[in-house]
Amino acid sequence: MRYSRLLQPFTFLCDLILLNIALQCAHLLILTFYSSEIQSIDFLLLVNLTWVTIASVTKNYTIKRPLILSDNLSKFMSSIVYHLVMVLGIVYFFKLYEVSRMVMFCTYLLFFILIVVQRSLIFFTLDYIRKKGYNIKHVIIIGNADIVNRVKKSFSRHPEYGYNFITTIPEEMIESMPHEVLFDKILEARPDEAFICYKFMDQLLLNKLVALGDHHSIKIKLVSDLVLDNSYASIVNYENLPVIQISSSIEISLKIILFKRCFDILFSLFVMIPGLPVFIVLAIVTKLTSKGPVFYRQERIGRNHKPFSMYKFRSMYVNSEQAVPLLSKDKDPRITKWGLFLRKSRLDELPQFWNVLKGDMSIVGPRPERQYFIEQLIEESPNYKKLFKLKPGLTSIGQVNYGYAENVQEMRDRIRYDLIYLKNINFNNDLGIIFQTIKVMVQLKGK
Repeated sequence: MRYSRLLQPFTFLCDLILLNIALQCAHLLILTFYSSEIQSIDFLLLVNLTWVTIASVTKNYTIKRPLILSDNLSKFMSSIVYHLVMVLGIVYFFKLYEVSRMVMFCTYLLFFILIVVQRSLIFFTLDYIRKKGYNIKHVIIIGNADIVNRVKKSFSRHPEYGYNFITTIPEEMIESMPHEVLFDKILEARPDEAFICYKFMDQLLLNKLVALGDHHSIKIKLVSDLVLDNSYASIVNYENLPVIQISSSIEISLKIILFKRCFDILFSLFVMIPGLPVFIVLAIVTKLTSKGPVFYRQERIGRNHKPFSMYKFRSMYVNSEQAVPLLSKDKDPRITKWGLFLRKSRLDELPQFWNVLKGDMSIVGPRPERQYFIEQLIEESPNYKKLFKLKPGLTSIGQVNYGYAENVQEMRDRIRYDLIYLKNINFNNDLGIIFQTIKVMVQLKGK
């Protein structure tokens, strides 16, 4: 029995159960819910029916190969947004009953946290059992030897994909083989999927293979002979003409841009409002420990090469940089004693939450630099220009793993981390970078 067929209904049912657990937990936490018991039952019914509808349309419970947790969670986050909009729209448009905003906020926050844990467990389990040789998809490869070898080599590095190549039918054999004999050989192998590896594919044969796959529940996958190095490809269908679109850098989807912006605003308010007393204390100490303004403002270059003023608590003596721009370094005499603590704890960066609220920056993103250094960086590392697709960040993977740079060479080395982030933008990575930043702040390892 193929237990993998039960994965989708199992995941769908678990999601529904977790939604109700989150709803009940939020109710118990906030202690205010609906105006009557009847309305409470009605609301539960509305939430569940709406989720069933959204999940059926978006297929967010589907877990595909290869296992990419970030993609699955991104798709799930979209479903949560659709569900929230639909539920609140029905409630407020028809004025059915009062719903606590705090309950709704806690419900969806808990729901997402539970789903992250659940999906992580499912992905970890699938990854483990597939590496052990279970839950395997049996695959037959047909076509050009060079492409076939490349496919096998690529998949051999990822046993967690769960693919087993049972047989190969080379291109030379197919040329002297009637189509019916080829189809019989494929059916004898009883594969789940067939990888078609051709440089020049016979259209008639391809159509017959697709029809064979549809009739016998065999997935037909066409493998291109293209070899892409540090490039990104997607398929664009123009009616019956599939076109491969290639770019040297990943395209940031509107969904990711909107989600990051919403997260930036909420996280900044979460820090700035409760943290206002801390801001005031830091401002007072900065003012009392050295002459000069509390805040330091400097022009940096942001997304799409747009300049903006970045704010920090002043950590240097006034007029420390009068000629050419300079980078700070260890035992820099320009830094005040209080400023040294601010830098090590990264507390000097806190005013940049205002930049985030204004939209100049994001919580997580590449480090913003001055034009003077950008010109040198582009000469040393032309790929640096790709980072201007993103808003600069208050923190970054480069800041966490490398720290502040003391010269252009170190800045170039740090760029490698930011380019890795550009390829892997997702909510999980952002949270990981935030937690790593907090760890650096607590351990006073900033510089």
